[in-house]
Amino acid sequence: MSYLFNTPEQQQAMLHVIGADTLDSLFDPIPERLRLTRPLDLPPALTEVELEADLSRRAALNVGVSRQISFFGGGVYDHFIPAAVDEVTSRGEYYTAYTPYQAEASQGSLQAFFEYQTLVCQLTGMDVANASLYEGGSSLVEAAMMAMRVTRREGKIVVLQSVHPEYRQTLSTYLTHLNCEIVEIPTPAGAVDVDRVRDAVDDRTACVIVEHPNFFGGLEAVSELADAAHARGALLVGSFDPLSLGLLKRPGDLGVDIATAEGQSLGIPMQYGGPFLGILACREEYMRKMPGRIIGSTIDRQGRNCFVLNLQAREQHIRREKATSNICTNQGLLALRATVYLTLMGPQGLREAAELCCTRAHYAAERLACVPGLKLASSTPFFKEFTLTCDGDVGELVEKAARAGFGLGPTLNRFPGQFDASLGSALLVAVTEKRTRDEIDRLADALSA
Repeated sequence: MSYLFNTPEQQQAMLHVIGADTLDSLFDPIPERLRLTRPLDLPPALTEVELEADLSRRAALNVGVSRQISFFGGGVYDHFIPAAVDEVTSRGEYYTAYTPYQAEASQGSLQAFFEYQTLVCQLTGMDVANASLYEGGSSLVEAAMMAMRVTRREGKIVVLQSVHPEYRQTLSTYLTHLNCEIVEIPTPAGAVDVDRVRDAVDDRTACVIVEHPNFFGGLEAVSELADAAHARGALLVGSFDPLSLGLLKRPGDLGVDIATAEGQSLGIPMQYGGPFLGILACREEYMRKMPGRIIGSTIDRQGRNCFVLNLQAREQHIRREKATSNICTNQGLLALRATVYLTLMGPQGLREAAELCCTRAHYAAERLACVPGLKLASSTPFFKEFTLTCDGDVGELVEKAARAGFGLGPTLNRFPGQFDASLGSALLVAVTEKRTRDEIDRLADALSA
């Protein structure tokens, strides 16, 4: 039950009803010798992150209660979530809200989505954002198909192999029965050679797809890729990590035409792989080719502010082959979580979280690269995630870490045929703002033992 405080007036009213003069008089039946008169010996105050970590540590002391310390990467991350995010979004009027087909009856939901769109545009540097899609993979594919509509080119899409393998598999599934060639550019060095992309783009190419930071954690030369795509009339579709924008340039500032993301890092738990949040934003001139819904603000005939469905793509209202998209709903509750998270964090909080991720990830990379048999897969600059190669059985390494209480991975051999063969003994390691130097040191010691 939520805690509700009482005002001094309410306290006096209750005391009057029970015949007491003061709050202290309620304790008169307790003998003086039994009352606590000494000051409480409490430890120094902790931040919410520190308190949560301390309580988790204490809970793990109970027999049979254990929890792995997560260094998992690959698109889902163990970021800190302020308690207020759960408190706000678990309110009944939000928790049960659905897609706002009737704008006049859904003003609260529409306002929340309007705020979400505004924050996404500020975060990405783009002009327009929709009211969310399912998750990062489907939002990336929707962006690719949107690029085909914008450019009126359906013959070719160029995608980097440093893009998440599951996103590439989703793209292949969507385009299976369309006459569109998917050209994958190898990235054995952890980031792409821009000249190879430039050679692959031609007058049939609808878009180039890049992920930044990419699946390996590395940073790509996005501005150069944008120039290479635009020189041949193609668009650049960029997938990004929302939290990385606390430090890195925004997609809109790098020349990206359509920006997409997995929004899990914005206040959404790992929760066994979903549900998550698909983010999509673009430049204003492409707005009418965008899938999903766009919420707008206006004035009603009585002069009051109100919210409306400004644009709703042709979806289930029309034949499938003529529809802009067949995405028939949105992730309203998870978009709301992202809105609350970004509001609580603000620009400074987002920057501090990104700085902690970056500095601790580089410390972890230095420590783990000193473990015998481990080394960094490339020298490509990275943000919070990096790739390690293992001289021995990478599966045994992951099991060894698990026995010591640490979660590592995924291993790249989980995605057969998706990467260069030299990465078969590699795995991903991600370090978020929740990880401490002590945890990193203990992981390195456990793997060195």
